[in-house]
Amino acid sequence: MTTAYITHADCLRHEMGEGHPECPDRLAAVNDQMRASGLFDHLACLEAPLADADDLKRVHRANYVDLIFESAPQHGHSGYMQLDPDTAMNQYSLDAARRAAGAGLLAVDEVVAGAVENAFCAVRPCGHHATQGRSMGFCIFNNIAVAAAYALEEKGMERVAVVDFDVHHGNGTEDMFGQPQWQDRVLMAGFFQHPFYPYSGTDGPAPNMVNVPLRAGSDGKAARKAFEEFCLPALEDFRPEMILISAGFDAHREDLLGGLALVEADYAWMTAELMKVAARHSQKRIVSMLEGGYNLSALGRSAVAHVKTLAEL
Repeated sequence: MTTAYITHADCLRHEMGEGHPECPDRLAAVNDQMRASGLFDHLACLEAPLADADDLKRVHRANYVDLIFESAPQHGHSGYMQLDPDTAMNQYSLDAARRAAGAGLLAVDEVVAGAVENAFCAVRPCGHHATQGRSMGFCIFNNIAVAAAYALEEKGMERVAVVDFDVHHGNGTEDMFGQPQWQDRVLMAGFFQHPFYPYSGTDGPAPNMVNVPLRAGSDGKAARKAFEEFCLPALEDFRPEMILISAGFDAHREDLLGGLALVEADYAWMTAELMKVAARHSQKRIVSMLEGGYNLSALGRSAVAHVKTLAEL
């Protein structure tokens, strides 16, 4: 099997209150669509471990990680701890967040060891808005950044690329890898709707950031053009030893939390293009992690298209 599917039941237990769009049903929808499509028969299904504090502190400030660990609601506590206006923790959230980050660590391990060519981490809470020192936008720890830093610091990678096609700019990932110490080792590339939450990505980004803002209503044709003209050439020049994907599916035309108009075929096309780059420069090594996506049907179908392409099925 060439593709790992990494998840954990703890990620279904995190929830932030009735009516919150980032809900357990999101992950259930992805798992259900994978099962209905028959994909689980072709994937190496693995359980995400718990990331420890030191893993998280490679990219997050130590005092932030310590605060989350120390103040998270304990098991048996029925209330919520509000981290910011959009993000809260229940009694299961710390374990879920550690599993979400831990999935990326396991994915890097499996891919670097050659046990699989690539991996998809079906996890929540999502991560790309979490900055060095704060949560935001439904995100507690920055899962993709934790995985990328692990590949660089512990697995001997010299260059990794993060590709983000979520409808929202990955401001947290940019906050981390736009810092001077990472700029020669990390390339971040992607498109996002602008102007739109978190209203970032266009104001003097660091030189290792390839940010392509798209206006509301842009469809798959516009997204593919942005990918072809900006993201893919930057990846070719950078020659990453691993590609990590912040796989948000909320740019889908059925997802009303965003305003772009992609469809499943666009996600499959982007995935295939990234696989070509990975085959040329990265020994096929790709680690993909779930970010946004809030229309349950569109999310599940898009994730299936993405993983089916990764598995070459």
